[in-house]
Amino acid sequence: MRNIFVLIVVLFLSSNLNAQVRLNLNFNLDNQPVWGPTGNDYVENYYLPDIEVYYNVPTHRFYYNEGGRWISRSSLPPRFGNYDLYNSYKVVLNEKQPWRNHETYRAKYSSYKGRHDQQVIRDSRDSKYFVNKNHPEHNNWMKQQKHGDVNRNSMKKENNARGNARNKAVKQENNRNKHDNGREQR
Repeated sequence: MRNIFVLIVVLFLSSNLNAQVRLNLNFNLDNQPVWGPTGNDYVENYYLPDIEVYYNVPTHRFYYNEGGRWISRSSLPPRFGNYDLYNSYKVVLNEKQPWRNHETYRAKYSSYKGRHDQQVIRDSRDSKYFVNKNHPEHNNWMKQQKHGDVNRNSMKKENNARGNARNKAVKQENNRNKHDNGREQR
């Protein structure tokens, strides 16, 4: 019987751990750039077909080909100075190093060059994007979150006070009953 109980506890804890790991791996809205397209809870990389550049979301780095080598930088090189990240098409690629398959992606997404029909995170009014610190509504959202915490904390205190008063009343009632029961037995 004890072994079954231990097995159940182990399975429960491991399922909770797996759920936490999946949750952490499957959402990175707060890490995505505000020029990224909406509609993706998790993004590993963007491919920018107009300039054939990749952007890695976790590292915040651009990958571009220069002289036959893939270069990694935190910003685009000067030759892309007029490129508008907000008004260009981005393809989501959830693989580790998509630039290693560049010829495949270049051919597959060449038809996306020149498209300007994606909504970007910065312009979204969906509150799930407000978690991103660069979103224009982030500060207002943070104030709401703090205000909500204050309300939740005051409600907890109020509920605790009610519970304590209820517990005290029950104890007093039990003590009276014990006292009365003692008289009746005499």
